[in-house]
Amino acid sequence: MTRTLPQRLALGALAALALASGVQAQNVRLSTTQGDIVLELNAAKAPKTVANFVQYVKDGHYNGVIFHRVIDNFMIQGGGMLPDMSEKSTRAPIPLESRNGLNNQRGTVAMARTMNPNSATAQFFINVKDNGFLDAANSQDGNGYAVFGKVVQGMDVVDKIRKVPTGQRGMHGNVPLEPIVIKQATLEK
Repeated sequence: MTRTLPQRLALGALAALALASGVQAQNVRLSTTQGDIVLELNAAKAPKTVANFVQYVKDGHYNGVIFHRVIDNFMIQGGGMLPDMSEKSTRAPIPLESRNGLNNQRGTVAMARTMNPNSATAQFFINVKDNGFLDAANSQDGNGYAVFGKVVQGMDVVDKIRKVPTGQRGMHGNVPLEPIVIKQATLEK
């Protein structure tokens, strides 16, 4: 995907701001209908991804979205769908940062994307087990999925979410039968 100069400058500025502010480990609290999950973000290893995620948090994008794809023994995915399964609008996609030394291990958070490696916007997933096949070095497409943080509190909540009953909803599979809503996402120091 080719980005315009303003898009490249904006992404670079976000990444530079994240690093310049000394934010090595910033936390985000996801207050869900199942309990709170606290993510520690790693701006040192995934500066563009973290800057992108933090901007979505600041914009209130995650407030009211659901975990719309839940697969026990794999991951829980959210960040882009409302309870009626309509998709929220997003900013331009970001470049893939999957070769940053962080692996898709249990409790890590990574960006969801399409088959295009540089297509991640707002959706993310939390690995509920070690998923080494999602790392760039092991992935079928050679690109993998960019890890940008980890759960530091609320893994019990993640485990509760992974066990909820799921089904088909329109063209979407693995959708929780009862919506699991991210009521609010907030930045913590």
